Amino acid sequence: MRPYAILALAVAGITGCMPGPDYVRPEVQTPAAWRIDYTQAAEVANTKWWEQFGDPVLNELVDSALRENLDVRIAAARVDQFVGALTATRSQLYPQIGYGADASRVQASRVGQPPLPAGADSYFSLYQASLGAAWQLDLFGRVRRLSEASQAQVYASEQARRGVVLSLVSSITTSYIVLRALDRQLEIAQATASNFNETSRIFDLRFKAGVVAKTEVMQVNSQAQQALAAIPAFEQAIAAQENLISILLGRNPGPIPRGKTLEQLVAPQIPADLPAVLLQRRPDILQAEQNLVAANANVGATKALYYPNISITGALGSVSTALGDLLTDPATTMLIGAGVTGPIFTFGGIKGQVKAAEAQNRQAELAYRQTVLNAFRETNDALTGSQKKVQEVAMQQKRVDSLREFARLSTLRFDKGVAGYLDVLVAENELFAADLASVRLQADRYAQVVNVYQAMGGGWVDIASEIAPKPQSTVAPGL
Repeated sequence: MRPYAILALAVAGITGCMPGPDYVRPEVQTPAAWRIDYTQAAEVANTKWWEQFGDPVLNELVDSALRENLDVRIAAARVDQFVGALTATRSQLYPQIGYGADASRVQASRVGQPPLPAGADSYFSLYQASLGAAWQLDLFGRVRRLSEASQAQVYASEQARRGVVLSLVSSITTSYIVLRALDRQLEIAQATASNFNETSRIFDLRFKAGVVAKTEVMQVNSQAQQALAAIPAFEQAIAAQENLISILLGRNPGPIPRGKTLEQLVAPQIPADLPAVLLQRRPDILQAEQNLVAANANVGATKALYYPNISITGALGSVSTALGDLLTDPATTMLIGAGVTGPIFTFGGIKGQVKAAEAQNRQAELAYRQTVLNAFRETNDALTGSQKKVQEVAMQQKRVDSLREFARLSTLRFDKGVAGYLDVLVAENELFAADLASVRLQADRYAQVVNVYQAMGGGWVDIASEIAPKPQSTVAPGL
């Protein structure tokens, strides 16, 4: 076999291998099932679950937020940033071609070597033009490893964008539910205050007629003031919640339209999926894995520093003292060269970089495992919370019904003169607090269902992503 054939085979063998380990997904132990068993779970993880609440206003708010939210736009721009970095890295695999041109006026030394003849003009013009190319051969795979890392960062940034979409839809839905709960609590406070004001007016008349004592009038007035004092607090909370939703919508703070009341909303069905599915669709898990892919590739890119850099350069140009002769054959110049550079003694410089890259790789793997564990925890917590909130809402409603009956009976006893008004005050105060607590629990129940969808992820994130702004750049998956 001829020597150049042997050399070609050797180069091909070296080119086919890249330094550092190839990426292998770490094995993680997934639970066989969730801790909570939902008998009404359904395969609804790939649908627009927020539409199951049955509120067109909520649907419009979610669509508007996906189109206009600034965090989503920032995330899309960040993807473009990493696509640009990947393009720049990949360009190193190909020859870099450039051009140059120069024109100058030169004065030569009369006493230099060789000296100018007597009477010769020491001034002359010099014109130069060139076309050059340089190519660093990636025989040892360093640029390909860097490209692999850059591509993983692109994928990681895309998963981060999906994570922003997931968080945005969940935040808009939860914030709207909280807003409707505050609206209902404000209505309860206003109705209670109105009722107590009417009672206070009646007691004033009774006091003037000598039927009741001054102490009972003060008790009624105190109860009315307690209900009135709750109104400004709810109004402030409503304004703050509207401002929060406005920011999520990418707007200046302002009023938010309302749709159905809290009682009219319908809780979405709970999705039924196995824990292992989270590894395939949760944006934070996929992002953590791509960060691990990038860190693994950086180990190989760093190890490639031990190997030589082989470069080929070439230039084709023209040099002339007369502009008219610049592009003629006699003025042509040409250069072809090759170079090899490599380390001999770095006194731990490369070794330190390799150790640092390997440490970052271990950190990325541990972060990936931690993200998986947190995903399982969040989903278990959300499923458990969703089921327990249903039970809590039911028990609280029974308490409200009992207190409402207690208040009615206490009022009847007072009207018949069997009991004092203090019993009525106690019953009304407890009913007021219980009504407010019941609204909060109902909102918490809906919020827990939202948490389930947020924790599980699912195809709905991709559906929502189609509405949200997309990166302007695209990149081919291959290296």
